[in-house]
Amino acid sequence: MGLFDWAKNQFIEIIEWVDDSRDTLLYRFPVYRKEIKQGAKLTVREGQVAVFITEGQMADVFQPGLYTLTTRNLPVLATLKGWKYGFESPFKSEIYFVNTRMFANLKWGTPNPVMLRDDDFGVLRLRAFGSYAMRVVDAGAFIKQHSGTAGVMDTEAINGHLRNLVVSGFADALGESKIPALDLAAKYDELSFALQTKLNERFKDQGVALENVAIENISLPPEVEKALDTRSKMAVIGDMNRYTQYQAANSIETAAANQGMGGAAMGMGAGFAFGGMMTNQMSGAFAGRMGQTGADRFSSGTPQQQAAQPQAQPQAAPVPAAAPAAASGGGADSPEAKLAKVQKLREAGLITDEEAAAHRAKILEAMF
Repeated sequence: MGLFDWAKNQFIEIIEWVDDSRDTLLYRFPVYRKEIKQGAKLTVREGQVAVFITEGQMADVFQPGLYTLTTRNLPVLATLKGWKYGFESPFKSEIYFVNTRMFANLKWGTPNPVMLRDDDFGVLRLRAFGSYAMRVVDAGAFIKQHSGTAGVMDTEAINGHLRNLVVSGFADALGESKIPALDLAAKYDELSFALQTKLNERFKDQGVALENVAIENISLPPEVEKALDTRSKMAVIGDMNRYTQYQAANSIETAAANQGMGGAAMGMGAGFAFGGMMTNQMSGAFAGRMGQTGADRFSSGTPQQQAAQPQAQPQAAPVPAAAPAAASGGGADSPEAKLAKVQKLREAGLITDEEAAAHRAKILEAMF
């Protein structure tokens, strides 16, 4: 074998790329001096595309399959080189393999809050995050837009660019949707579809398509979430007046069960508060009854009897003065003392819980 034959056989005859990684998008095949001879074998596997570039210009693109390189399957390259007939000498070209499979579970998130005008809460600051998948659909456009002269490119090299576009598209889609903040959780799928459609329009000239764009969470600011929690509690409670009355009645019972002046004072305060609420609610009924009593007083009896009636009023004057003494808890017949006595009987096992509850209800009813 002569020196010429030896050198001729050194040119690449089998061109292929076996990808052992999970994140490589582009790989430039190493050709010695970029020289390829006629008849070389090109193997393109599923999920790959081979692109020939010569003198800085994109030439032929090969889909998955096995090829024998001749002027017949290199029409663009033959035109660029001016080959009218078959060639014997090696030709120079760069060969790029582009991975066209789907790259999934790529993450995106809003680095800063997105401003949203909401009808219920006004201006809100929302944060969101999710995932998406991408694939190369146009190898030529992808190399032009992203590769340059890089020999190897992985998803990390392009993920930052794609993530920024996803966040920008999310802000646009969210603003255009006009979805109230309280309804966003029920609209994740619709919003994700709108976001994917908008983004694929932007990526069309970059040879990239986004798939499975997902919004995993949209969160409100902590202060808004706290306000929503308070609002939910108020909705569960319902009628605040009845709830306050119930709390006041429980306070009287608890205070009466406590021993000492502190428990008595608490019972008095709760009792007065509860009495004030009951007075406000029944003021209409008492006013009607008092009006009727006054009318009966001045419309019945003889003049001598009517003249004698005002003399009975000074005898009723000491009655209001006796009420504080009864409510002070100092006497044995005060409501607090009676409630405490019921509590002691229940704790001693002399009466049941149902009987104790009935006694307490009668004592409270007698107070008003």
